[in-house]
Amino acid sequence: MSQYIAELSPQVSTSVVQGHILTPFQRKLLIKSLQTDLRPEYRQRIEIMLLADQGHSQAQICKLLGCYPSTVRYWISFAQAGNAHQWNEHQIGRPKTIDDDYLDRLRALVNDSPRQHGYPFQRWTAHWLGKHLAKETGTEISDRHINRLLKQMGLSTRPTRASKLVPEPGQTELSGDRFGILIRDLHHP
Repeated sequence: MSQYIAELSPQVSTSVVQGHILTPFQRKLLIKSLQTDLRPEYRQRIEIMLLADQGHSQAQICKLLGCYPSTVRYWISFAQAGNAHQWNEHQIGRPKTIDDDYLDRLRALVNDSPRQHGYPFQRWTAHWLGKHLAKETGTEISDRHINRLLKQMGLSTRPTRASKLVPEPGQTELSGDRFGILIRDLHHP
């Protein structure tokens, strides 16, 4: 059990009937959860709610736990709303803005020609991928993040050397204005 909870109120582990904001069930659950191996951030959530339940002020809790007032305020109001038993359902950290569906769509777009989607250019840039995906999904991310995701997937918006030599459908191999002259199947005498 947390050193702060034990020091402040030795009866917290036995008193499960009286408190300011928690139900007896929630108090028991939180105390039991403290006895498991938790990440420090999760432990702090529980300690905040238990200390508030014991009647400690926000300032006292901040001083004891060394955390920000906004964190204490959030978890006290969370407990006051009757949600203390759901302490572990809230992810730690910034919410993820992209999911597997977004990544699948990004992968599909990179493998398609932008012309198939009504754009006048021949290859995607991170900027245009981001704009197109923002229009489709409503999720906006930076060009830099698009490039990072592509790199993680082993993809790129830059054409490979082989794809530079392959003409687009409807163009001939020897249209020198765009591809230069390609020489294939050279036979040695």
